[in-house]
This record gives sequence, structure tokens and C-alpha cells, in this order.
Amino acid sequence: MQTILLTGSAGFIGSKTTELLLKQGMAVVGVDNLNDYYDTKLKEYRNNHLLKFDNYNFKLADIENLPALRKIFNEYKFDAIINLAARAGVRYSLENPHVYITTNIHGSLNLLELMKEFNVKKYVIASSSSAYAGEEMPFNEDLPVNKPISTYAATKKSAELIAYTYHYLFGIDISILRYFTVYGPAGRPDMSYFRFIKWIDDGIPVELFGDGSQSRDFTYIDDIADGTVKALKNVGYEIINLGGGKNPVSINYMITKIEEYIGKKAIFNRKEFQKTDMDVTWADISKAKKILDWEPIISFDKGLKRTVDWYIENKSWLKDIKL
Repeated sequence: MQTILLTGSAGFIGSKTTELLLKQGMAVVGVDNLNDYYDTKLKEYRNNHLLKFDNYNFKLADIENLPALRKIFNEYKFDAIINLAARAGVRYSLENPHVYITTNIHGSLNLLELMKEFNVKKYVIASSSSAYAGEEMPFNEDLPVNKPISTYAATKKSAELIAYTYHYLFGIDISILRYFTVYGPAGRPDMSYFRFIKWIDDGIPVELFGDGSQSRDFTYIDDIADGTVKALKNVGYEIINLGGGKNPVSINYMITKIEEYIGKKAIFNRKEFQKTDMDVTWADISKAKKILDWEPIISFDKGLKRTVDWYIENKSWLKDIKL
């Protein structure tokens, strides 16, 4: 049985990836600091589900804390590390940039240092489509991405570069995954689709930045987890897009579908388009198909319907979630 250290195990992507690993018979040591960037009730909900598995061990720890991580590395022998612990959110990165540096860069460095020390040779790390700002679409992995337009994107790019250094110097096999707008049940409440569902259902005006024509390459959470697990294969050093790979979906279309699934009309509170936002994201996923034999299978409409249904089923406690 392989043993995987997965950081951010109570997070949105981390919990679903952990669940898939556990169902495939691997042992997972999950690390999460359960910070309050968003309502911790969601993190507890996800983690409590994982604790039902006998092959899951949870450690309350922060990847910024090197001694705490070293203690975990001393306790277990890991076959691979999947680093999904990160400070997320473009807008918040402008308000509190220091935590993005310490978690996304310093935390990643801590893991790589321990991998070198304990001779762990496989590293999978989450990056972001935010790195592609200003590039031609569809975004492919060979684009230079040297002009990040948010602190969040800059820290993600920095973590990629540090990972390459450890690949080059110490032979660590690296899979860098650039995720494109992940959505689905039990998602982050700061994501637009979660907010829109709650606001429309509650009759609260939807905060819409810009005219809603901006579009995203939405990717369903189960597909993302599948791609993340497949990225455990040896690749040398590769940056790989995990995205929907088809025509991007506009925010206006998403709102229309939420209205349809909930049976209520949205009220709008329109705001100015933010400078850190991207007009469009669109992934070229040919590399993921070739290297990982991966492509998404859940359509946007189906995934959004599942998400709305999950919200309605769990509304008794989700109604108190802070956005």
C-alpha cells in the first residue's frame, strides 16, 4: 500500500482528491491547518467524511511550520507528496499578500526540503490558470507567463520555479497542475458559483463585477481529483493544465442556469470590473491527454446541477455559512 502525504486535505480539491486516493486503496496522511480564510464548518464537513476511512490519518499542522512537518516525516515513510495547501483567492491576495508568500512559497519550500532530506522522489503541486494573464488562448503550458497580475498568481508561479530547482538539483519528479476554475459540491464559499447559488436562493442581490460576459473554463471537482491522482506517475518535470478544455462558460450563462435549477430569478448589484480579474480563461488540455490519459467527463450543466442539488440538500446548515 502506497502512503501519500496530502496537504490541504480538508480543502475543496484536497478532500476530494484524498477521497479518491483512499477508495483506490492508498493510505493518506492528511495535513491541514483548518484556517478561517473561509467558514471552517465546510472544512470540518469534508474532513469528517474522510475520517470514516480506516486508511486516513489526519494531522492538524501548517506547512509553514517546518518542525511540525518534520515530525510527520519522521513518523511515516511517504511514497509521494501532493501539495494542495495554499492560500487561494485573487482579491484577498491584494489585501493580505504576506500570508500568500509564507504559505504558497515558504510552505512549498519546506515540503521540498523535507523531501530531499527523507528521499521522497515524487511531488505533485497545485498551480493555477491565473498564471496565464495576458496570454493568447487557449492557454498552453509553453507560454512564458512572466507577468502575473495578482499576488496570488505571482506566488503560484514562484512555487513552480522552486519546484523546478529541486527537480534539477535533487532529481525529484515534479507534476505541476494548473487548475482552471474548479467548481462542485462542498466548494469554497468565496467562489462566485457558491455565492450566486446562495444569494439567488435567499433573494439577496448578486454582486456582479463587470457585465457578466467574462467567462471561465470551469472544471468539475471529480474530474480535477482524477487528474491530480493520475499526476502521481513519473513525468520528470512537467507543467500540465487541468481544465474543461472546451468553450469557456460566461458568468451570465452560469447565473441563468442557477436561476433555472433553483426556480428563482436573480437580483443584481452591479459593480465595476476588477483589475485583477481575467476576461477569459481557456485551457489547452492536449498535454494532459497525452501524458496523463486524462480529460474531463462531467459537463458544466451536469456539474452545476449536482452542485445546486447538494446545496439544497444541505441548506439547513449551509444557510449559516459566511460568504
